[in-house]
Amino acid sequence: MPGSLESRYIRLEVISGKNLRVPSERIPAGIYVSINVDSRRRWKSAISVLSFDESVAWGDTVTLSSNASPALSVEIRASYELGRMLGGGEVIGELQMSWDELLDHGDHPFDLSFPAVHGVQPFITLKVAVVHAWDDQNGTLFDALVDCKIARDTDAGHAQFASYMKRKNVSGLNDAMERFQLVLDQCPVGHPDRATALTNLAWVRLVGYIQNDVEDIDTTTSLFRDALALRPQHHPDHPLPLYNLTEALNWRHDKKGTAADICEAAQLYHELLPLCPEGTYLRSIAAGENGVDYVIGGCNNLPTDASDEGIHLRRVVLELCPLGHRLRPRTLHQLAQAVEARFYQQGSIDDLNTSVQLRREAVSLRPEGHADRDACLNNLAFSLMSRFKHQGNHNDLDEAISLYQEALHLYPVGHEYRDRSLDNLGGALVERFNERDDIEDMTRAINLYREALTLRPPGHPHRETTLNNLAVAFQKRYDKLQVSEDLNEAIDQHRESLRLKRLDNPERHRTLHNLGSALCSRFKETQKTEDVEEAIALCQESLAALSSLHPDRCFSYMWLQKAYLSRYWILHDPADLSLAMENFRLASRHSTQGFPQRIFRAFYWTVAAEQHGHGSVLEAYSTVLELLDAHLATRSSATSRREAATAFHYAKTVPADAASCAIRCDNLPHAIELVEQGRGQQWSLASRLRTPVEDLESANPALAHDYLELSKLVSNAAQSSATITDRAAVDRAAIEYRRLTRQWEAAVAEIRDLRGFSRFLLPPLYADLQVAARQGPIIIFIASQYSCSALIVPTSGDPHHVPLPVTLTDLKILKDRFARAIREASQMTPTQSRTDLIVLLRILWDEIMLPIVDVLRHHLKLKYCRIWLCPTAAFTSIPLHAAHPFQTKPDRSGKEPCLEDLYICSYTPTLSALVRSRQLMKKRMPPSFVAIGQGQPGAGKGKALLAVDSELELVHKLVPATARHTTISGDAATRAGALEALQQNTWVHLACHGKQDPKQPYNSHFVMRDEDLTLLDIMERDTPHAEFAFLSACHTAVGDEETPDEVIHLAAGLQFSGFKSVIGTLWQVDDSVAKHVVKAFYENMFQDLKDGGAMDCTKAAWALNRATHAVKTKVPLEQRMVFVHIAPLGPVNVITKCFSAMDAFADGPSLLSGFRDILRLARVQEWASISQMDRFEVAPWERLEQPYCWGCSGQVVLADCALKIIIDDSVVDGGSGRSYTG
Repeated sequence: MPGSLESRYIRLEVISGKNLRVPSERIPAGIYVSINVDSRRRWKSAISVLSFDESVAWGDTVTLSSNASPALSVEIRASYELGRMLGGGEVIGELQMSWDELLDHGDHPFDLSFPAVHGVQPFITLKVAVVHAWDDQNGTLFDALVDCKIARDTDAGHAQFASYMKRKNVSGLNDAMERFQLVLDQCPVGHPDRATALTNLAWVRLVGYIQNDVEDIDTTTSLFRDALALRPQHHPDHPLPLYNLTEALNWRHDKKGTAADICEAAQLYHELLPLCPEGTYLRSIAAGENGVDYVIGGCNNLPTDASDEGIHLRRVVLELCPLGHRLRPRTLHQLAQAVEARFYQQGSIDDLNTSVQLRREAVSLRPEGHADRDACLNNLAFSLMSRFKHQGNHNDLDEAISLYQEALHLYPVGHEYRDRSLDNLGGALVERFNERDDIEDMTRAINLYREALTLRPPGHPHRETTLNNLAVAFQKRYDKLQVSEDLNEAIDQHRESLRLKRLDNPERHRTLHNLGSALCSRFKETQKTEDVEEAIALCQESLAALSSLHPDRCFSYMWLQKAYLSRYWILHDPADLSLAMENFRLASRHSTQGFPQRIFRAFYWTVAAEQHGHGSVLEAYSTVLELLDAHLATRSSATSRREAATAFHYAKTVPADAASCAIRCDNLPHAIELVEQGRGQQWSLASRLRTPVEDLESANPALAHDYLELSKLVSNAAQSSATITDRAAVDRAAIEYRRLTRQWEAAVAEIRDLRGFSRFLLPPLYADLQVAARQGPIIIFIASQYSCSALIVPTSGDPHHVPLPVTLTDLKILKDRFARAIREASQMTPTQSRTDLIVLLRILWDEIMLPIVDVLRHHLKLKYCRIWLCPTAAFTSIPLHAAHPFQTKPDRSGKEPCLEDLYICSYTPTLSALVRSRQLMKKRMPPSFVAIGQGQPGAGKGKALLAVDSELELVHKLVPATARHTTISGDAATRAGALEALQQNTWVHLACHGKQDPKQPYNSHFVMRDEDLTLLDIMERDTPHAEFAFLSACHTAVGDEETPDEVIHLAAGLQFSGFKSVIGTLWQVDDSVAKHVVKAFYENMFQDLKDGGAMDCTKAAWALNRATHAVKTKVPLEQRMVFVHIAPLGPVNVITKCFSAMDAFADGPSLLSGFRDILRLARVQEWASISQMDRFEVAPWERLEQPYCWGCSGQVVLADCALKIIIDDSVVDGGSGRSYTG
C-alpha cells in the first residue's frame, strides 16, 4: 500500500495466534501481544487464556500514528498473572518491522510468523488498514513502559530461566534463581507483587529439583503455599497457584513417596478442575496423564483406609474420574473397598449398599471380552455375599453365585487365578446350602474346594484359606448328615489352617471359632471334656482378637454359647447355662452384625431358654420381635419387606409363642403386648408414615410439619422402589430410602423428647391397647406349640385368660378339614346337607368358642354385645365367627344359640388397627357411594359373573336417595377408574372377581376390564375420609400361608388405605346367591334412613349379623359364613336402648332421667355423660325372633319396647353401639 503516510493513521487488528509455546515450558495465565511504538510507549492487547491447542483468540484493534516512528516492534508475551503484572512476562517471539512492511499485506488478514520455539514456529493473524482520522473507540490502549528495578530483574529472570531450559546450563538456573530472589527480597509481606515474586522463584526451583539441579523441595513447596495463600478463592489468579502447588506435591511424592502429598494433591485438584474451563491449556495439562491422572493413580495405590477421612479422599478421587475416564473402574474399586472395610469395622448397611452400587458400575464399564471383567465380577459377587449375610436377601445370594460362575468360566484350567475363583464359588454354594438344604450345593462346593487345594500345595500363601473353607464345608455336611468322618476331617483341616495362619492374620479369629464349633460338635457326640474345654478357650481367644465393634464378634459369642450349652447338657452346671444365655444375649444384641444373623441367634435363644426353663426367655422373645421390626424397617417397599419376613420362616410362630410364654409366666398384659408387637408388623411399619398427629400439632406445630413431610418422602420412596427392576437402580433407591429413613428417625426421636410423647410410635403398652376395647371386648386367639388359649381384653381391668383344650396340631388338622369341607360344599346343590361342615362348626363351638363364651357371659356378664376376634397363626384360617352348637336346649325349648346369636362379631388384624381407625373416624365427610362392578373381565381373567349387573342395580335401589351415588361397570370399570372412585368416595361396593396370590399376597387383586387392581395399588392410596367398603368378591379377607400373622389381604389393604369398616370374604363367593346377602345387608344398614338420618358405617357389623340371619333359607351355610366384618366400630352416635318398667317413667323428663340412671347403672361412661337430650320418641313394639338378653358390666335390663333417643339432633339408634334389649 504505497504513498505518503503523513497525517495518516493505521488501524491494526490482532485477531489470533497459534503455535504459542512458552520457551520455559511454564504454564502461563494468558498470552498477549505487545506493540512498542517508541521507547516510551507500547500498546498491549488483552491477556487471553491459551487454548489446549496452543492457540489464542484476541480480536483487539488499535489505531496507531504512522509518523510517531519509522518502525515498530511486535512481541508475543506470556503473562503469569491475569491481573496485576510484575514486568512484561516471558517473551515468546519478537519482530522489528517498518510500517511499509506491515502495510504491504493489504487490507486482508495475514499471518505474521516469529522464530521457532521448541521446534514450532509461532504466528499471529493480523489485519491492517489506513484511516484518515484518529479512532480510539475500538479499544486503543497505551501503557507507559515500566522501568523499575524489580520489573527489570523479573524480566531478566524470565530470560535467564528460558536460556536454562533451552541449553540446560546450571549457571542460567542459578542466575534466574538469584534474580527472582532479589525481586522477592524487594517485595516484603503486604507488597502487591509478592505472590508473583514467590511463584517465579518457586517455579525455577521446582524445575531445578526435577532436573536434579536443586536438592531442596520442601522450601519450594512452602513458597508455592505462600503464593496460594495470597491468591485466595475468587481471585482471578487463584487457579494457577493451585496447579503450581499440586506440581510440587506430585514431584515430592514421586521422589519421596510421601502419601500425604498425593492426598493433598487430590484435594487441590478437586478444587482446581472446576475452575479450569474445558478447552483451555491449563485444563489439558491438569486433566492429563501427568496431572490429575498421576494423582488418581497415586491415590489408587495407597493402602485401603476405612476411616471417614480416607473414604472422603476416595470420593474426591472418584469425582476426578468422570464417566468415560480410563481410571474410573479402578477408582470405583478402591472406594468400594474402603466403604466395605468400614462396614466390617462399624456394621453400617449403607456402606455395604454403596459398595454394591460402586461395583455394579465397575462391571458395567468392563463389558464381555474386557481383560479386567473377571476381577470386577468377583468383586461385585463378594459385596453381594457380604450384603446377603447381613440382610438375608436371597436375590443377592443367587446373583453372587451367577457372577462367581461367570468369573470361573474366565479362568480355565491352568489359569493363575483359577484357585481364587474356585474358592469364591465354593463359599457361595455353602451359603446357599445353609439356606436351602440342597445337598448338591454342598457336594459341589466340596469338589470345588478340593480342586482349589490341589492348586495351592504346601507352601502356597493362601493354602490355609482353602483349608479353612473346606473344613467349614465338611462341618456343615456333618450337621446335615451326621457322618462322623466329615466332622473329624473338618477338625483336622481347621487345625492345619490354624497352624499356617500367622498371629497377625486378620482372618485368624474365624479359624479359631470355626475350630471351636467343630470341637463342640464332637464333644456332643463323644462327651470328651477336653474337646469342649479347648473349644471355649479358642472362642475366647477369637473374641480377644477382635475390636469391640467388629461384626464377627457375633460369631465368637455364638460359638462360645454353643460350647457352654454343650457342656451344660453333659455336666448340668447352672453356671454354664447362665453363660450360654449371656452369650446368646451378646450375639443377638451385637449392633454391627447384620439383622439376619442376630435374629437367628435371638430365635435360638428363645428355643434354648424354653427348653431349659431359663428366666431370660421373655427377654429373648422381645429381642426377636424388636430385631424383626428393625430389619423389616430397612426394606424400602412392601414387597421387599414381605420377602424379608418370609426368609425367617422359622420365626413365624414367635408372636404366638411369646404370648404363650408370657401367659405361662402369669403376665397377661405383657402377653397381649408381645402378640401385638409381633402381628401385622408390615402394616405397622407402613402405617407409621400415616399416623394422625393432631396432638403433636397442638404441642409443636413445626415439628409436626417436619414429621409429616418426611413421612411423605419416605412413603413415596418406598412406593417408587416397589416398581424398580434394574438391580443398580434398586441399590440406589435403597440408599436414598435409608437416607430419608435416618432423617425420619431423627424427627421421631425429637418428638419422643417432648413431654407426653415419650412412646410416640413405640410398641404400645397394655394400657394403650385396652383403648381398642372401649366399645366391646377383644378376643385374641393364641396358637402356639406350647399352648393354645384365648386372651380377652375387656373394656377395663386386667385381661382374662381362657385355656383351650386343643393343640397346635389339632388346629392345623381342623384348618385343613375346614378347607376341604368348604370346597366340597361349594360343589353341592343348595338343598344338600352340609354334614361335614356342621360337624366342624360344632367342634369349633365345643372346643374353642364355648369356653370363651362362658367367660364372656358368666364372668364378664356380657350378652349380645359387640366382640372383636383377633386370631393368630393357625386360627387365621378358621371361621371362628361361624361357631355353632347345632343342638337343642336341654329343656327342648328351642335350639341352643350360636356365637352370632349371642354376639355381633367383627375381626381385627391388630388392636392398634382398631385404635388407629377410630382416630381417623374423628373426621367425617358427607357420604358419597360408588358401586363398582366387573362381570365381564378380559380374556384369561376368569369366567363371566352373570349376576354382577343385577347386584349393582339392587345396590343402587337400596342406597338412600340423599347420598351422592354413582355406578361404574363394564368398559368403565378399569383399574384407573376404580382407583379414582376409591379416592373420591367414602362408601364403596365392589362386585367382581377377587384373586388371592398365595406366593406374593401384595399382588392379590380385583379383576378389572383392563389391568388388575392390586393390593399394592390400594395401599399406595391414602384415603383418610373413606368409611365403608363391601367386597363382594372371592378371597378378599384371607391371608397367605407363609406369613399368616401379617394378615396381608385385600380387605386389610382397604382398611390400611383409610376405610374404617370393611365387609370381606374368606373363600370363593357364589355371585348367584351373594346378592341375597347384599340385599339383606343394605336393607338393615339403611332401614332407619327414610326419615332423613345419616349413613353410618358403624352399623356394618350389626347389619351383616342381621343379614346372615335373614337369608338362612335362601343361602347355603358356607355362603353365609363367607362374609366377615373387619375393622372397628367408630364413635357411637346411634344407640337404641330398650328397658323395662316403662310405666315408671310416665312423662318425658322422668323418662330421660330414668334413662340416664340406667346408663349409669350399666356403667357405660360414654353414654352416662350425655348431658343434652333434645327430644325423644318411643318406637313401636319390637318382637324379636328369640329372647335376647343384653347387658353390660353385671347389669341386665329387660325391655318391652324400644326407645329411640335423639341427642343433639342426631338419631341414636341400636345397631351402632353396645345394644341392650330383651
